[in-house]
Amino acid sequence: MKSLLTGLLICFCLLARAQNLPYQNNVYRHEIKSVEFYNSAKPASFPIINLGSGETVTLGFDDLSGGTRTFNYTLQHCDANWQPSNLTTAEYLESYTDDRIDNYTYSSATYQKYTHYEIKLPNRNIIPKISGNYILRVYEDGDQQKMVLTRRLYVVARKTAISATVQSSNNVALRSTNQKVNFTVDCSGLQVQNPRTEIRILVMQNARPETGLMNTAPTYIRGQQLIYNDVSINDFSGRNEFRHFDTRTLKLNSDRVAKIYKDTANTVMLLGDPSRNLPNYTLYYDNDGKFFIINQDGSDARRDADYAYVYFTLHANKSQAEGTPYIVGQFNDYQLDDRSKLQYDDRGRWYTRLQLKQGVYDYQYIWVDKATKKPDDTLLEGNYFETENEYQMLVYYRPVGSRYEQLIGFGMLNSVKQ
Repeated sequence: MKSLLTGLLICFCLLARAQNLPYQNNVYRHEIKSVEFYNSAKPASFPIINLGSGETVTLGFDDLSGGTRTFNYTLQHCDANWQPSNLTTAEYLESYTDDRIDNYTYSSATYQKYTHYEIKLPNRNIIPKISGNYILRVYEDGDQQKMVLTRRLYVVARKTAISATVQSSNNVALRSTNQKVNFTVDCSGLQVQNPRTEIRILVMQNARPETGLMNTAPTYIRGQQLIYNDVSINDFSGRNEFRHFDTRTLKLNSDRVAKIYKDTANTVMLLGDPSRNLPNYTLYYDNDGKFFIINQDGSDARRDADYAYVYFTLHANKSQAEGTPYIVGQFNDYQLDDRSKLQYDDRGRWYTRLQLKQGVYDYQYIWVDKATKKPDDTLLEGNYFETENEYQMLVYYRPVGSRYEQLIGFGMLNSVKQ
């Protein structure tokens, strides 16, 4: 009886641990900075590769604690909702189940000392065997309870073709603010018995998971084509172009930089940010929320780009009794937490300080109302149909009797360059 209870307790603990495993982009250590994860062909690109193609993704990050540490990594297969698949590791990975990051370099001629780590996947030790969603976990000393960071990886085996367009919303009240995505999926290369149960398509705006809309049923079927154009689906807020600043050099004031101070550390004061919720759209050039680590004064930004304390000031015309603004972008995974939260001063302004590596950064402010606790990324930024946005479309396929969900199609769409 005692052994039975012990066994049940172990099973319960393992189940609880599995349920608490992270399946989203996140950084769990304050000393880990500047996490980049992209298709190796283009920095800041969407982290997707074609299965068995020789393509790779690059993961790079800095450890500001200095020295060297033992960081391991592994992949886990997930379904379209980022729940773990009912597969053993041997069913979705070739070679080993985990590996150590042994490619690192120390910073050179910088105020802030750091160690830069980098890996490429697939490699000779970790190779995805099947298509689908994968969560990449990096952890310390071979212990997955010592989580360092997680990243979402997409491995596609293309069996479908996608065509898509963006138009104004069918809802008359939203036509000046919303962008509606209509698309068609060609399944002529598949044996699909019931598209409504076997196929689903995720549409994201600017690769932001929180904007994702899952399509589980086509509007109608025309031969081997699935049409998704119902008036009520895939209607996105256009939002606004991202704000940005440029610290590629710390020797002179560049775009949006008011002042640079150098002492025992670099300090960058940015120009104040006003609310941009205006009646009409204004064109700004942005990178759709991305960031790029670049050092114009060095030879290799991975090791000679320095860090700076960057000060942001927001004139929101909102008091702390009404709510709180947060600063977000791809650089912090759009996380609303204490690290992205702004503080209120006695002059009615909101401010924060972030330690960021040299480069070009997109960012925006999200307002969280104190009463409703709901985040709003248009209240301070504005919402316009004319905004240039990128849309990602991912086609998932789970045939009858299959134990996992495949990723069989991927498409990109630009709202302006259609």
